[in-house]
Amino acid sequence: MDIPQNVIKVLREIGVTGNIDNKEFEKLVPEEQELINDLYKNGLVNEALRFIDSMDVEKNWEELKKNLDQRRKPVVLLWKNVYKYAAIFIGVIGIFFLFQRKDVTESKIKKDSNQIELVLDNGEVQILSANGENQIVSNNGQVVGSQNGSEIKYSSNTSIDKLVYNQIKIPYGKTFNVKLSDGTVVYLNSGSTLKYPVQFIRGMNREVFLDGEAYFDVSKDKLHPFIVNAKAMNVKVLGTKFNVSSYKDDTEISTVLVEGSVSLSNDAKPNKKALLIPGYKGVWNKSNPGISLEKVDTKLYTDWMNGEVIFRKSTFNEMIKKLERSYNVTIKNNNRALDAVKFNASFNKNIETIEEVMSSLSKIQPFTYEIIGNQIVITK
Repeated sequence: MDIPQNVIKVLREIGVTGNIDNKEFEKLVPEEQELINDLYKNGLVNEALRFIDSMDVEKNWEELKKNLDQRRKPVVLLWKNVYKYAAIFIGVIGIFFLFQRKDVTESKIKKDSNQIELVLDNGEVQILSANGENQIVSNNGQVVGSQNGSEIKYSSNTSIDKLVYNQIKIPYGKTFNVKLSDGTVVYLNSGSTLKYPVQFIRGMNREVFLDGEAYFDVSKDKLHPFIVNAKAMNVKVLGTKFNVSSYKDDTEISTVLVEGSVSLSNDAKPNKKALLIPGYKGVWNKSNPGISLEKVDTKLYTDWMNGEVIFRKSTFNEMIKKLERSYNVTIKNNNRALDAVKFNASFNKNIETIEEVMSSLSKIQPFTYEIIGNQIVITK
């Protein structure tokens, strides 16, 4: 059983606006309305959406049923207010169960959060070294791809005939490339997660899910459109080169087109599309359901692949997020007067250290700071 699309639509609207759309909400049956309210009141809407975007509902439900047989009483006691909706909305039950599994997984990951993780379709997590060599093996033991250094390549010659997903998570301070089974190459920036099929299926769209930033060099295939789901924005192409930035803590989701053409849409107005041409950026702001277009220098948005960290009329508050991702540091700013100060600056993380970056910035706009390990505290 699939999660009802009208329920997902309401959840996505809440994720965008922070409020329940009464018009769409009233179209739901009472049980679905009550469930939406439970998620909303408990602050679980965004968490639910992330799992909906990343989960194989049928597979996870089967896993859930097996676990419920073994531990039914604890689960019912913990989620008694939700369990009664199982017959109507089994996907969300799976989500809640996955929250528990997610907590366990994350507690293990926190032991070393500076590792590249490959999550296989069976939930197994492989740790990838930036200079390592590994084979990627499916559930049935078939080799579907291989890692060579900072890139994974998936084979186009496998016997897989249904959608099977892998997911790769890139920590702060690192980048990584994935060559998909159709020949499309995805360059992933720091702090990004990509979910993608091990093998694209003939007759179906080529669809991937991005949280973070990535540059796509899409292999041309007129019969199978390539779609990037970047939270509330969707990018649809046949074959082209473009950059997508969709970090969950940013206020904007943007797409910059380098070559070809792309069609942009968002969940708030799925039928209203914007066509992007080379040299332009399409921006969707969380506070504005429309998509705005502007002409840009594409190098400013793609040179991160060469280690460049570029700021143009960026507020210090915006710069902090980018520096934290690029250098894998934590910056605490106790000088609130700096927040809105705008900077123009360029650094290369492969050449300049975070110490050199902070020194340069403090000369442009005087401030004092101290560095302790990977933590930077701006005092005044």
